[in-house]
Amino acid sequence: MQLSIAEATDLAIRALTRAGIKQDAAALVAAHLVDANLCGHEFSSLPRVLAIVEEFRKKAPPGPIRVVRENACSAVIDGGDNVAYVVSITAIDKAVDICRKNGVAVVGANNTWFSGRLAYYVERAARQGYVAMHTTNTTARVAPYGGIDRLMGTNPLAIAFPSDDDPLIIDIGTSATTWGDVALARTKGEPLAEGVAVDPRGNPTVDPAAALEGAFLPWGGHRGSGLSLAIQLLGILVGSAPVIDDVSNYGLFFLVIDPDILMPAAQYKARVSELRRTIAANRPMPGMPRVRVPGDGSLQRRKERLAAGVVNLDERVYERIRELCGER
Repeated sequence: MQLSIAEATDLAIRALTRAGIKQDAAALVAAHLVDANLCGHEFSSLPRVLAIVEEFRKKAPPGPIRVVRENACSAVIDGGDNVAYVVSITAIDKAVDICRKNGVAVVGANNTWFSGRLAYYVERAARQGYVAMHTTNTTARVAPYGGIDRLMGTNPLAIAFPSDDDPLIIDIGTSATTWGDVALARTKGEPLAEGVAVDPRGNPTVDPAAALEGAFLPWGGHRGSGLSLAIQLLGILVGSAPVIDDVSNYGLFFLVIDPDILMPAAQYKARVSELRRTIAANRPMPGMPRVRVPGDGSLQRRKERLAAGVVNLDERVYERIRELCGER
């Protein structure tokens, strides 16, 4: 089914505020979720309302978001156990502010949970002319390469580069599937892809429920597992536990760089645009479509859907969100 952008935003805000999330925080979350839908990422869009509300109801009321440590080039933020959709905006804006003054910024945040699409935050910095990297460790749902016990999170990584055009954004997870994908598959009654998860005994499974009880597998074998470990260690660096057994105290790491400290910023942006065009013009393999630049598909889908003014939403998810709004 389709909703207008305004209708989808209002639906999410009403469900979130009815659960007890403050209006300003709910508006930030809703804007993020609707943008994810516009970019074509169903699992990280409006269905996440269901999970956010479920987790929020288990927690005590959140405290304030506070900067607890700061110097000329860094800061550490206590998220007050607020959802990271809100804390991450505070953190990336703090990093940009520091970087604007000093050319580079490292910002960490802890005592927070559920962060959404990391591309959303680094794009915010890149559109202001900065290179930005963001990682977060998450609830342990992924087994290390060769194992079957959950030790690491899905641990995503995003990097954005400013250009003369839209930012060039690379956003990847380090697991073969994501919690959002699996939760959405369970909601819709659909199987998982082969080879992305194991059940509690370590047997391959396509059953979302069994995968949630067992473990997801790392993306890219030992290489993805190693990258996931690095992200886990950065999470620890900014105050997270070594292994997160519940939905709390994720470690958000942000690095923001002004290109002008290394070369003229305008020249750098021009070169990013040049490389983007070169990649897009690369000859495709026989039988393959044109070569894709990472992130450009999401940006194009957003432009098209903004022009149309609508978002797509699974009807079953829509009805469940309406229930949260008290409309059924």
